This record gives sequence, structure tokens and C-alpha cells, in this order.
Amino acid sequence: MRTETAQTVMHSYPGMVALVTVTCDHEDNVMAAGWHSYISYDPPIYGVAIGRERHTYSMIRKSGCFTINFLSYDHAKFIQQAGVYSGSAVDKFKKGNIEFDRGIITGAPILRDAYVAYECEIMDRQTYGDHDWFVGEIKQFYRDPDLFHENGLPKLNRLQIPLYLGRSTYVKLDENTKSSTHKIED
Repeated sequence: MRTETAQTVMHSYPGMVALVTVTCDHEDNVMAAGWHSYISYDPPIYGVAIGRERHTYSMIRKSGCFTINFLSYDHAKFIQQAGVYSGSAVDKFKKGNIEFDRGIITGAPILRDAYVAYECEIMDRQTYGDHDWFVGEIKQFYRDPDLFHENGLPKLNRLQIPLYLGRSTYVKLDENTKSSTHKIED
């Protein structure tokens, strides 16, 4: 039976973790973000919540841009490391042995192993409690076409998507995951 609780977070998991990358003053950084979302389709807008104490926070504010990257399940350890270590103390790309290319619009890192990535230019920032919500217009999309069907859905026989459960735990969304389609027709 459901009861009252003082725990106010973790109820929305499992969910995807985005890797936010940024370049500022010749420094590159990456962080894991569990709180992120599409905001608009036209124009394409994406948002991410970042704590003000995070090293990435000041870098994004100063640079005015960021990228969103999604990695497959085999990179779950790197995803976790990107959320635990601080870029002010550790080169997370080197520690995780992750390579990147420069985005063509922002110059920020686009992870080579990302199956999807977005380059975003900041159009707004709002403070909500202990996080700021950065809103970026997506200026460039990247996607590995071999991992998606023509209808845009992932080919789960080729792509294993990590879902974060909380407490450093991930599950794998793949071809063995049960799914169903529910088309509603009027």
C-alpha cells in the first residue's frame, strides 16, 4: 500500500542519462545529467538541469552553449564516472578513455561513441531550487542511422540503451525487453 514519504526524488527513475559536454577557455568537460528533456519540436529546444556547484555549470554559463550526448549500455561505467567525478579535479575523458570530435557549430565535444548528440546554444536559464534549468536551441543534430529504423525508433537488436535506476545502478533496454504497441484510432 502507498504511504507518505519524506523522500522527494528518485521516483521518476528509471530514465535515460544525458552526457552534457562543454568547452570553455580551452577546457573540455563532460557531466552526467539525469534531469533533461525536449521542450519544443519546432524550433528544436532541449533543456537540462545543472546544480550551481557543478564545474560544468560555470563553463556553460560562460561559453553560452553545450552538447547533449547519449551513449549505449556498454558505456554505463563511463556515464556513472561522468556524474561522480568533478571536471575541476579529473580529466573525465582521459579517465574513461572516451574520444570526441568537435561540434561543427559550438566546438564542444561530440562523443565519438554517441548514438545521438545535439549541439545547443543557450537561449534561456532559470533558477529552480538548487538547480538551474539551461534551455538550448538545438543547432545541430547527430545520429547513427544504422541504429534506427526509418520510423525513428531504435533498432534494439543493434543498440542497447542504458536506463538509470538510481544508486549507481543501470538496466539494459534491448531486443530482450518486452514491448507492445498501442495505437489508438478514433
